[in-house]
Amino acid sequence: MKADRLFKWTNLVVVWLWLSVFALLPSLFVFLLSFLENDAVKLVRWKFTFINYLALLNPLYFKVFWRSFCIAALCTIICLCLAYPFAYFLARLRSKYKNLLLFLVLIPFWTSSLIRTYAMISILKAKGLLNTVLLFIGIIHQPLPILYTGTAVIIGLVYSLLPFMILPLYVNIEKLDTQFIDAARDLGANTATIFARIVFPLTWPGIVGGIILVFLPAMSMFYIPDILGGAKSLLVGNLIQGEFLAAHNWPLGSAVSMVLTCGMWLLLLIYWRANKAGQQHESIGEI
Repeated sequence: MKADRLFKWTNLVVVWLWLSVFALLPSLFVFLLSFLENDAVKLVRWKFTFINYLALLNPLYFKVFWRSFCIAALCTIICLCLAYPFAYFLARLRSKYKNLLLFLVLIPFWTSSLIRTYAMISILKAKGLLNTVLLFIGIIHQPLPILYTGTAVIIGLVYSLLPFMILPLYVNIEKLDTQFIDAARDLGANTATIFARIVFPLTWPGIVGGIILVFLPAMSMFYIPDILGGAKSLLVGNLIQGEFLAAHNWPLGSAVSMVLTCGMWLLLLIYWRANKAGQQHESIGEI
């Protein structure tokens, strides 16, 4: 009994130390930097100020945030539209190929996202795979200028983040009690009503979870706009990278990072409330 308790507390201490050193302390460091002044020689001047957050009220920064929000929202909607039918089909599949399909969803995690993004160039370029196939079929008569455009950035984001939408939906749909659906059919409900009144509310926590896992990375990823957008698509992630590495304005970069972190906490709050609402739906259904 004492050995089990010692093992338990040892694991807890190791986990908390790891999170404190590699998560909490860096976050506190960034938070502190966001309230300091920039210095060309020493990087920061130890003087408390709100100037970095006030600088974000500049219409130029607002434009970057708004563009990042729109691209991330569009990417999230596309991922949701593609992932929901696939996740539903996969969760309800009763076949030996179910594990194979789930395995294919997980395969991209075995390769670096950066390498996969570079591989997208050979598909999207003027003489790439996509244009070659479309020309061969006869759908187009000249190569489409996809690479180094906003469209290429969205394609790259969807390609990289689609598994993060599929997995939460799959887990949530798989545990969905089919007795609710059968009862609704017995009462005369059609497919649209069943989806709107039963399936969608019960899978809402999975939807919100997938949105969080896709939306925030879509706003903060900087290498996909750089590689596929030709550095023409300036998003929040590129802005943070530029402030830290190019402009060497660490306080302003930290302020942008903290605004993005606040957005993450807001989405997590929404997810918590959605998960709580989903549990209430399940408890009502059981009654």
